Amino acid sequence: MQGMAEALSTLAAKGLFRNLRTLSSGPDPWVEYEGRRLLHLVSNNYLGLATESRVVEAAAEAARRYGAGAGASRLMTGHTDLHAALEADLAAWKGTEAALVFPTGFAANLGVLTALAGPRDAIFADALNHASLIDGARLCRATVRYYRHGDLDHLEHLIRKTRCRGRRLIVTDGVFSMDGDLAPLPGLVEIAERHEALLVVDDAHGTGVLGPDGAGTAAHFGLSGRIPVQIGTLSKALGAQGGFVAGSRELIDYLINRARPFIYSTGIAPPVAAAARTALALVRQEPERRARLRENARWLRQRLQAMGLRLVPAADTPILAVLIGEAEAALAFSQRLLEAGVLVPAVRPPAVPPGTSRLRVSVMATHTAEDLAMAAEALARAAATLARVTTTPVRAGTDLGGGAPPVRIPTPEVDA
Repeated sequence: MQGMAEALSTLAAKGLFRNLRTLSSGPDPWVEYEGRRLLHLVSNNYLGLATESRVVEAAAEAARRYGAGAGASRLMTGHTDLHAALEADLAAWKGTEAALVFPTGFAANLGVLTALAGPRDAIFADALNHASLIDGARLCRATVRYYRHGDLDHLEHLIRKTRCRGRRLIVTDGVFSMDGDLAPLPGLVEIAERHEALLVVDDAHGTGVLGPDGAGTAAHFGLSGRIPVQIGTLSKALGAQGGFVAGSRELIDYLINRARPFIYSTGIAPPVAAAARTALALVRQEPERRARLRENARWLRQRLQAMGLRLVPAADTPILAVLIGEAEAALAFSQRLLEAGVLVPAVRPPAVPPGTSRLRVSVMATHTAEDLAMAAEALARAAATLARVTTTPVRAGTDLGGGAPPVRIPTPEVDA
């Protein structure tokens, strides 16, 4: 079609063209890729539950009883007792009255924002929020103001200067997916309560990883009861598929009736619901998984920092962002690692701002000490051969420059 070939050529020239990688195995520490066995350092399967035998068997048993799919939207006949039990478990885990499962985390974020906000309302969003939050804010037609990443003073300034005839929403990730740092939730809660704003936290990467019982970032800060809208995912630490919202019974009933991505989507497959429910039970029953994950992430982070690699300062999360800068350099680094038997794809715009291309290393609880030692050695050798990898420390969320992108980047502009 007209214009597509030119756009693709431009992407390729800038090192931004993407294609799909076809794996021949599940998201374990080692995967099969193009006939090779590679060390896997890019999975969100943080606790190793996606391939855990009890989780897999729960899905298989549900498939035998309920079939492979839900067969309809939840409001028609796609709601089973498995869905109801999973939502009850999620609500109890999150300490809320109710929960609602969506087909994906992206759908959950779109559903929440488009249901709760409209043209009379104002959304105040962290500039490094996930793309699903950015798109949800745009689609709901509210006034949207982006505050500098994690900057509470800037958020307060924007709230005070922005006229709003309706509801105010403060929207943030709990753990930021590309930097691995935490939102300043205690300060955000105080600001939200002071201005009577609704605080919405997408905790996709904190769910199952942080806090007592792995209940997430809000629980980590002891704030679960003060965050009215908690969004999470079944697709990462829980090893299954889907997103969910936890909150008051009134909120969940409202979303059931107003959230279009929920209303007009087929329910998650019963085997997926059964897998997620079993995984949730294991998260709560086996805290040693989270302990191993923390130990693995700390060890590798300390090792990479000692090597002089440029890491975003982040919290105690399994996301290690090795900053490179330009997309071409990140691709070259990733290729060197692939040659050494380590799979870490380069992350480039539009997933991150221009000039901040990186290797987003994800550690799993199931990585062994030998796995991590191999990873560190491979990263050190690759860095030694690439002159553009520097040792300059970079603050989380820093824009390193790099010029105008060749295509429209959905990363929002920070408001003045």
